Amino acid sequence: MRRAKQTATLAALMTLLAAISDASLAAGDIKAGRTKAAQCQACHGLDGISKLPEAPNLAGQTEEYLVKALNDFRSGARQNEMMSVVAKGLSDTDVANLASYYHSLGKQ
Repeated sequence: MRRAKQTATLAALMTLLAAISDASLAAGDIKAGRTKAAQCQACHGLDGISKLPEAPNLAGQTEEYLVKALNDFRSGARQNEMMSVVAKGLSDTDVANLASYYHSLGKQ
């Protein structure tokens, strides 16, 4: 009986953590992200559709992927001559806003 209660408690905790994680990912401001994306449009397009063959499309990508990619460029875990420079100047708020904005483009 105690084992079942522990399992139920663990399941409830995991559900709570997932909900908190989803809420933090959704915390980005789409409008602010659109404004910030102006610096990205030369390569990725303001609509998230790449203007250059070597630049990926960002429209509709998951927020999780975009946040991880931008944070990896900021930390140096992921390297790209242009993105490594651009991402270093982004704040955590900028990253969340950009991720929310580009993700929202897939919902249109």
